[in-house]
Amino acid sequence: MTDDHDGPHEHDLGLSHDLPALLNRRRALGLLTGAGLAAALAACSGNDSSGSSATSTTPSSASPSASGTTATVDGEVPEETGGPFPADGSNGVNVLTESGVVRSDIRSSFGGTSTTAEGVKVSIELTIFDMNGSDVAPYEGAAVYLWHCDREGRYSMYDSEIADENYLRGVQAADADGRLTFTSIFPAAYPGRWPHMHFEVYKTAADAQKATNKLRTSQIALPEDACNLVYASPGYEESAGTMSQTSLDSDMVFSDGHSLQLATVTGDVDEGMTIRLNVAV
Repeated sequence: MTDDHDGPHEHDLGLSHDLPALLNRRRALGLLTGAGLAAALAACSGNDSSGSSATSTTPSSASPSASGTTATVDGEVPEETGGPFPADGSNGVNVLTESGVVRSDIRSSFGGTSTTAEGVKVSIELTIFDMNGSDVAPYEGAAVYLWHCDREGRYSMYDSEIADENYLRGVQAADADGRLTFTSIFPAAYPGRWPHMHFEVYKTAADAQKATNKLRTSQIALPEDACNLVYASPGYEESAGTMSQTSLDSDMVFSDGHSLQLATVTGDVDEGMTIRLNVAV
């Protein structure tokens, strides 16, 4: 691991930095009624789970009806910091304008290099929902820009060793049911953060490539048991020790509630794992 992660991240700069995101959470909670409010109150009372197994279910529920056009959701996914390594043009480098960024398999770099990130294979299945007042529907055409660190805890385009790589970054658009899928690898645990993935939601793939009409910036929390399973496999030895030094409840992003961001993870390290999350915006 390089020295880029030795100091505090942008995620860890304290209340003054995180207050806008916290306020957005509170506004989102204000939209909840009925079962959604009950779920929010349960989360506030400390009942969030870090995941009991690799087959545990996420507390975030979004279930399409038989027609596939409506859904019941607990609330909008919280707004979070994009962190110091977004590569969306907000702090210098920009992968979104590069030809080839719209892709499902994000394990390899594209353009000038084809280096492939090593690690346990994962399928990341997201379902995007449009919350418009009392109406909730699959968000057809909405695009997600997803990025995360590699098995060594490094971010492509930033860490000095992989500054020329752009792997583990890509854009996908949702189908008529709001669903989209990425193929990637399970990320490392690095100092100061719980294992996670970053994403931005845009109205369309074309908007994502121009970084315009962004609807939400948020993060996916990975359940503890799935992390323990992966981090016991070769190549992830450092992550096992690193993860033991933090928790979902102490993480600077997830500590104020993670029920709408905690993914479901199934599968195993040999055949690959599936990460699922419903995302309402």
